[in-house]
Amino acid sequence: MPGGRVLFDDLELSVRAGESLVLLGPSGAGKSTLLRLLAGLEEPAAGELRVGSTDTGDDRAHPYAVVFQKPLLYPWLSVRENVALGGRFRALRGRVDPAHVDGLLEHFGIAELADSRPDQISGGQAQRVAVVRAAATRPEILLLDEPFSALDPVTRADSQRWLVGVTADLGVTTVMVTHDVDEALVVGSRIALLGSSGRVQQEWTNPSHGSTESDPAFRDSILAAYRTA
Repeated sequence: MPGGRVLFDDLELSVRAGESLVLLGPSGAGKSTLLRLLAGLEEPAAGELRVGSTDTGDDRAHPYAVVFQKPLLYPWLSVRENVALGGRFRALRGRVDPAHVDGLLEHFGIAELADSRPDQISGGQAQRVAVVRAAATRPEILLLDEPFSALDPVTRADSQRWLVGVTADLGVTTVMVTHDVDEALVVGSRIALLGSSGRVQQEWTNPSHGSTESDPAFRDSILAAYRTA
């Protein structure tokens, strides 16, 4: 692009239906930009992005939901109302069954927060609400941009395990961005290392997906590649 910097050069990446793909890479590798491209929030200067047989430029066929680093909850709405808003978006501003919203809150373990405002809950709880709000849109693809990066280590680890259960229950294809190798090992069924060159340098199928106990040799191999990315 004239006057700009090339972020991705000959980048080719596929995501299989139902898998949890983690885009791992150092700061500045373009992970968040790639996620925004996948979401259709930015347009590529060249190339194409497709969901199934449909170009992502076709807004009518965008079956995705996005969760950012900050939960972006509406502060004047309760947790129940924030989640209902996601359902209304899916229904094109139509009425959402309150029982469906309460069912989501109960199913994903945050029913006790239903009447709380965002400033009355913790950061970890707020991000869980953001994920459930995204789930209320019934997405086929869930995109997550380092949603737990601001949390303390204990809350972060708990939230990672919770997310694995949520995505399994939803049966949703997930693409998550992180710079944390250990987070990638918990969340990702497949891990793709995005390097500063703007290319996917290496990919792994993760045998310990969903577990906090990864194989040390496997972890070390990813760390070694990450250090040279």
